[in-house]
Order: sequence, then structure tokens, then C-alpha cells
Amino acid sequence: MTSLKKIAEQANVSVATVSNVLNKRGRVGEETRKKILRLAEELNYAPNRVAKSLKMNKSQTIGVIVEDLSVFNAPEIIDGINAYAEEQGYSILLMNLRMKKKTGQQYPDAEVCKKEALPMFKVLLASQVEGIIYVGIHLRDVQGILPESNIPIVYTYCDTSHAEDMSVNYHDWQAAYDAVTHLITNAYQDIGVITGLKNSESTTQRLKGFKQALQDNQLVEQEQWIKNGDWSFVSGYEQGKSLLEKNEKPQAVFAMNDAMAAGVLKVAAEMGLQVPQDVAIIGFDNIEAAEYLTPRLTTVSLPLNEMGRQSIGMLLKQINGAPIQQKKVRLQCQLICRESS
Repeated sequence: MTSLKKIAEQANVSVATVSNVLNKRGRVGEETRKKILRLAEELNYAPNRVAKSLKMNKSQTIGVIVEDLSVFNAPEIIDGINAYAEEQGYSILLMNLRMKKKTGQQYPDAEVCKKEALPMFKVLLASQVEGIIYVGIHLRDVQGILPESNIPIVYTYCDTSHAEDMSVNYHDWQAAYDAVTHLITNAYQDIGVITGLKNSESTTQRLKGFKQALQDNQLVEQEQWIKNGDWSFVSGYEQGKSLLEKNEKPQAVFAMNDAMAAGVLKVAAEMGLQVPQDVAIIGFDNIEAAEYLTPRLTTVSLPLNEMGRQSIGMLLKQINGAPIQQKKVRLQCQLICRESS
């Protein structure tokens, strides 16, 4: 590997001058500066980041622990983290717990997560990361999964009950409220809902948003049109069938994720119902397949990439001693109107 000394010898300048040019400091003549930069490129010079980090007492590295990289939300969040890190001259060290793969559960037990996370947490500390971002599998309180540490931690797609812990998530309640209000604005008044798992914070918040939208528009909540799903296509199909086979069926169905909404679309097609003329269907998450369903699915898009960017932005502020105005950030979702409503 080319050293500063070799560049200095060929440029006929001191090592200090080469260092000043490559680190953009000091006063060096323009001709000399261009010569050094040209030689550095020709000789494929790469700075020794380890040596630099020891000198600066900074590793320029952020640790990221993701509960399962295969879950739909994780790749976009990681991409946002990575992009922002590159812009700021940082690298990320990614640790994948693979919790869904290991346990087969959508909501793995907190103690199991804690057991799996601890070794990776220690690896990150040993690697001298400056901070850690923890990416959850679903929205919930993950208090205690990571031990207390001297380096800052930001949680995303999850949170802790500790008021001083930093987190970046999206506004579930508001997103559901806006989705149901969209249906009401388009003259759908009899609205059913298929929830996710009962122990999910997302289910709780989205159901609150659903009910509040009805209440604010003086519509009566129909208990028989509230069905419990489990986020799967099959549960959407089964509960959609339960809703649409009734003599008194809803004019619209709000499914709390796109997989269940796809199940309802299949039921409607089998029953010969026209969507949205006979029944409107709206989903949540805006997965890639939503745009290719027939009809194309109206849904809610989550700000996943921005959650990643804001997570590392908050983390770097903390690292650099900048004030954090808001430690619990909730980003707005976007309603994507397509053909199913």
C-alpha cells in the first residue's frame, strides 16, 4: 500500500505537506496541491483509518443491530442509515440477529432477543463503534434488550419506555386515521377493519386511529365489522370472506397491512365484487407487490428510508455534543391512492 512517505518522495515535498493536502488543512500552493492529489490517485493511496481513528480517538464507525434483515422494513431503514453515514464520512458495522428466522415468530420474546443481542453488542463495543442503532422487527417496547452503555444508542422501528432514550419511528395512529378519513371523504361510510395480532403496538395504534376517524365523522362503529387477523395473506382472506359474505357487509375494508389486503382482494374477485365500486379496499405498508395487484392497492407508505437517515442523524448529533431537541421522533406516513378505493 502506498504511504505518505512515498507520495512525498515523488512530489519532492515533506510528509507533513502531503498530510495537509490530503486532510484539507494548512496552506499549500495550488500547483503542489494538484501534484500531490494526482500522485495519490495514481499510486492508489488509501488512508489508514485504524491509525487515524487512534490518533483522533474516533473510529468513524456506527454499529447497527437489526433484529431480522429479512423483514420487509429492515432493508430500507438500513439503506437510509448507510446513505447518511457515507455522506458524513462514516462506515456502518451491521449485525443481523435473524430473530424471525431463528424463532419462527413475528414477535420474538424479549429475553430471547436480549440473549442473542448481547454478544453482538460486545463485538460492536470491542470494534470501538461510536454509537449504535437498534432496528426492531416490529413496533414495541424493547427496554432492557441492550445493556446500559457509555456510547449513545438510537432505537428505530421500536422504542423503550425510558424517556431519555432516543428513538425514531412513524406515527401509526395518524396514518390509520388518514387512511380511514380518505375512505369517508370518498363516500364510504360503512367501514370494516382487519387488525393485526392483538399484542402488537401497531394494531393498538391503528385501531385507535380507525375508531377516532369514525367518531370525528359522526359514524357509528360496527363491532361485527372488526375482525382480528395475524398479518398474513391467509388471515386477510379468511376474515375478508367473513366480512363480505354477510348480508349486511361493509362498503369498504381497511386491512392493517398489504398482505391481508391482498387476501381481501382475492375474496372480492371470487365473489364477483367490483373493487372499488362494490367494496373499497385499503392496505398499509406499501410493499412492492401493492402496485402490481389487480386492482392496484391503495395503501399507506412508511417513511422507512427517512427513519434510517434520521436515526443516524440523531446519533451523530449526540456523538458530536449537539443538542437533541426531540428524543422521541414520530415521522408522518404518506397515503398512496391507487385503484382499490
